[in-house]
Parts: sequence; structure tokens; C-alpha cells
Amino acid sequence: MARFFIAAAVAAIAVNLSGAPAFAQSAESAVTALDLKKCRHTRGKVEEDYGSWRCSGYNGIAVYVAAGDQRSYVSFGPKAKDEPAAKQTLASFNGEGKSIEWRLQRGADKKAVPYAAIMRWSTTVSTDDRPVRGQVLVVMRLAPGPVCHVGYVDAGANPDANALAQKIADERARDFRCGTDKAIVMGKKGPGFSGPYGD
Repeated sequence: MARFFIAAAVAAIAVNLSGAPAFAQSAESAVTALDLKKCRHTRGKVEEDYGSWRCSGYNGIAVYVAAGDQRSYVSFGPKAKDEPAAKQTLASFNGEGKSIEWRLQRGADKKAVPYAAIMRWSTTVSTDDRPVRGQVLVVMRLAPGPVCHVGYVDAGANPDANALAQKIADERARDFRCGTDKAIVMGKKGPGFSGPYGD
């Protein structure tokens, strides 16, 4: 099982999309490292297909990483390769981060169960014929239900980027409907920001 560190425990109030308060919910964070060198690699079959990696995350949750054409794809769970997230990436050239923040809630049995994952992706955006490097926090919802992107935060343009990403996770991830709801961008957008591929 991957090592993890409980980073913080904060009180949060969930808010539904209409803005009305829903229910009090405690939230915690755990952080696990992501080192592809320590993961099981499957080679790609065509040019510009770098293959895929199967890694272990919080409490043994499967982490699937695929890469090709200078872009990365990250998904989670026993069927990670078949989840919507496995086909979602950012529009710019990008790379997956080196760690994953897991947003957790405790049930009646006091067991911490993750409902969202946050990863800091590197980006390279072409602006006026020159590359601008940036970082984007990608928030993804986890099972039960489909795994997919919920929201994005420009980590370079927002000094409180981590808090904004946690806000997206805590307020939207659990009820987010993959394929129906649209992922949001929260906070300011700088020149290094890249939105989702296809938008």
C-alpha cells in the first residue's frame, strides 16, 4: 500500500448548485506520491503512444496513467482504463504531476473514503509563437459512479489555488454527473492556463 500522509482535516459545508446549503460534511486530505518508475508499464503499440502505467494510490486504489502526443491521461479505480477520465486531458501539451491529493470523508464506521482526487499538471501553452509554461490543478470525481474531470484551477495565477481546487472537490465532485455536467474553471486564468481538450 502506498504511503500517505494526512495533510489536514477541515470542516466544510457542502453547497448545492443552486447556492442553498446542503449538509455539514467534514473533509480530510491525504497525499500520495506518483512515481511512474515504480508502476507497471505497458508499452504503446503505435508512434506517439507512450503506453500506460498501473500504479497504486491511497489505500491501494488503482491509478491509471496513459500518455501520447505529449499529453497525459489519468484515471482511477478497478476499471480505470474504461472510465471517462481515461480519455480526458488538457488542450495544451501537458504532463501528469508527481503527487495526488485525495479528498476524504468518513462514514459511520469512521473509515476514510476518497470522493475526489486533485493533481497538479504541467502545461506548455503557445502564446505569440513562444511557449509559456504553467501548472493546472485538475479535480476529478471518484467512484461510486463514473470517474471524470470536475474542474480546473490555474495554479500559477491563483495564490490560493489549492484551496480553490479543494472547494471544487468538496462542493461539486460527489454530485457531479459525468457526461452531463460541465467541468468548471475556478479563479483567475493566466497565460499558462490550459483548459480541457476539445473545449
